[in-house]
Amino acid sequence: MDFDLSDDHRLLRSTVREFAEQEIAPVAEELDRTKAFPYELVKRLGELNLMGIPFPEEVGGAGADTLAYAIAVEELARIDSSVAITLCAHTSLGTQPIYLFGTDEQKRDWLPRLTAGERLGAFGLTEPEAGSDAGNVQTRATLDGGDWVINGAKQFITNAGTDISGCVVITAVTDVDARGRKEISNILVPNGTPGYEQGTPYRKMGWNASDTRPLTFTDCRVPGDHLVGPRGAGFKQFLRVLDIGRIGVAAMGVGLAQGALDEALKYAKERKAFGQPISRYQAIQAKLADVATEIAAARLLTYNAAYLKDQGRDFSLTAAQAKLKTGRLAVRASEEAVQIHGGYGYIEEYPVCRFYRDAKILTIGEGTDEVQQMVIARALGA
Repeated sequence: MDFDLSDDHRLLRSTVREFAEQEIAPVAEELDRTKAFPYELVKRLGELNLMGIPFPEEVGGAGADTLAYAIAVEELARIDSSVAITLCAHTSLGTQPIYLFGTDEQKRDWLPRLTAGERLGAFGLTEPEAGSDAGNVQTRATLDGGDWVINGAKQFITNAGTDISGCVVITAVTDVDARGRKEISNILVPNGTPGYEQGTPYRKMGWNASDTRPLTFTDCRVPGDHLVGPRGAGFKQFLRVLDIGRIGVAAMGVGLAQGALDEALKYAKERKAFGQPISRYQAIQAKLADVATEIAAARLLTYNAAYLKDQGRDFSLTAAQAKLKTGRLAVRASEEAVQIHGGYGYIEEYPVCRFYRDAKILTIGEGTDEVQQMVIARALGA
């Protein structure tokens, strides 16, 4: 077993870290405070060839592997989670379905623009009645003269309503059999299609500089060839997409936890109490040591999930374990960082305050902790 990163992976890590520290860190607090979407940063991500990391060069991607993608996401989340989730949702959820299941024409039309970051992709799964119960989709799509006519709503959708959003792949019920069983399919809907509207952005606890909003479809008509993959295969398809997406979200948890630890350690070495830096006190040292140890374990678990996927092996269990572990760790690490900062940790000018608000969603999005526990228990044969 070799736990060392390759030269290419180390170069990618240093490149993304330098970009995050020099270009994201100076504006992260303002973007969060003003809830402004980071258009210039997304443009730079595209220029650095980071918006299509795990996709082949022939479709416009960087030709790298899943581990490289996880490393890049980790480094972005170490500084700012809004930028990280914008890339993460675009890659894992928006672009992945088209790459995995799309027709040759869909790939030619969309992948070059998506992998270059010229357009953002989104994935519409969650609904008021279809969150953790993902199969309970209510959105309907019916064939009419060769077109799909879509009616329904989606919620908590990332990247669908920006000025550079290109399309959303949604799940919809395309038939119901005599026993009431739903046929679920995936359909690609370009932005600007009549009947497809993006609602007002949510007022969120965190991820304030990312785009998250509800979507509505009212007699929205798209050509029949906008079906993504075989008709009726939507349920299996989105389960696979979610498995892949969990690796990215796990990498976000590792990165946020690492960023919180970095800030806590820096502050503890500078802050003095009773004549010496608080980093000299065992109570503070214990917090730092515990979090650092947990991060090391969580990082290996996340990288292993990426490795298994790159090897073409079953990674569903490991991805669920990584997502469960890292989300909880992000919450704990950011809380400890706030505690070490004391009163300053409650002040928005300090990054740990933003980290604390950003962390909680990592135990909810891409499948709640409870869903991950179900996935893990079933894999164990329970």
